[in-house]
Amino acid sequence: MSDVVGGAAAQNQLVDLHTHSTASDGTRAPRDVVAAARAAGLSVIALTDHDTVAGLPEAIVAGEEFGLRVVAGIELSAVEGERGDQETHILGLHLSDRHELERRLAGIRDMRVRRAEAMVRRLNELGIPVTMDSVLQQAAGGAVGRPHVARALIAGGWTGDLHEAFNRFLGNGRQAFVPKERLAAVDAMALIHNAGGLAVLAHPGGQVTRERVAALQREGLDGIEVLHPSHSWDDARQLDSLAADLGLVRSGGSDWHGASDGARTLGMMRVPGQWVADQEARVAVRASRRVA
Repeated sequence: MSDVVGGAAAQNQLVDLHTHSTASDGTRAPRDVVAAARAAGLSVIALTDHDTVAGLPEAIVAGEEFGLRVVAGIELSAVEGERGDQETHILGLHLSDRHELERRLAGIRDMRVRRAEAMVRRLNELGIPVTMDSVLQQAAGGAVGRPHVARALIAGGWTGDLHEAFNRFLGNGRQAFVPKERLAAVDAMALIHNAGGLAVLAHPGGQVTRERVAALQREGLDGIEVLHPSHSWDDARQLDSLAADLGLVRSGGSDWHGASDGARTLGMMRVPGQWVADQEARVAVRASRRVA
C-alpha cells in the first residue's frame, strides 16, 4: 500500500469513511461527530449510520460550518450465500439520491423495532423486567438496535457494561438473542446503487476468500473496507491486494461510535485521501453507465 500512502501524503489529507451517530447506535449527535472529526484533523468523513440516513442533513450542514467534507453514507446489514446464512455488512458511500432509499429504510427500521421487542420479551421471560420504553429512550429517536437493548440493561442495573450484556444475553446464540429478518446482500447493493452510491464490503476480516468477494462483485460490489480496527496489518495487506486484483476500490475507517478514548478513536486508521478520489472516479463511471 506504499504507493497509496505516498500519494495521500502529497495531498496532506486524511479521512475516516466509517462513523456512527445518534441517528443509529452512536453516542454523539451528527453535528458533534463532524466537530470531533475536525478536531482530529480530518478533511473528509463519511457518516454511515445503520439502516438510516436521518443524520446526514445535520452532518452535511455541520461540515459546511466546520470546513470539512461529509460523504453521505449508510451501513446496511444483509446476508449472503446460497442459503442466506452468512451475515455481512455493506457500506453505501457517496449517496446522491436518498429519497427512494429512505422509503425502503423505513421498513428496515420497523424490522429493527420488532426485533428489539422480541428481545425484550425474552429478557422478561428470564426474569429481567426491562421495558421497550427504556430501549426506545436509549435509542433517542435513532434506528433501534441491540446496543440500545444492552444500554437499557445497563441503565436498569442488570448488567455492568456492554460486554456483559452481549456475553450473557444478547450475543449470537445467547438466551435473549433474536436473529434479524434477512435483507439479501444483492438487494442491499441494489438499494445503494439506486441511490447513486458505491457498495463496499465492510470489515470482512483477514479470512475472507477471493471466491466470496468475487461472487459479491458479480452481484454489484464496488469496493472493500481495507482499513478497520478489527483488521491486523497483515489483514489489511491481504485485502489491499485482493482489491487491486479484482479491480475494487478501497475504503477504510474507525467504525467510530463516539467514545472519547478506548480501542476505537476517530481517525485512528489514517485512511489516505487518495482513496476518496478513487471512489469518486468509480462513482462517475457508474453514473455514466446508468445514463447510457
